[in-house]
Amino acid sequence: MTNLEQTIMREISTLPESRLTDVLAFVRFLKVSLPDKEKVRREFKEALQDARATAKKYNITQEDIEAEIRAVREGK
Repeated sequence: MTNLEQTIMREISTLPESRLTDVLAFVRFLKVSLPDKEKVRREFKEALQDARATAKKYNITQEDIEAEIRAVREGK
């Protein structure tokens, strides 16, 4: 156990029993909210492939995309 883990355990041990469920809920929240970098990369890659397939299906070119962006930026 690292020094940090030992410190956390000491702090937890001084809490009233009624607060331990809050600590557990917070630890679980932290675990769930951690991004899984590989999952994020995989999902981004899949989304990009889907976008490219859609563009190919509807014959949307890079020039079309750039023109659309320009039009939105110019308020057209």
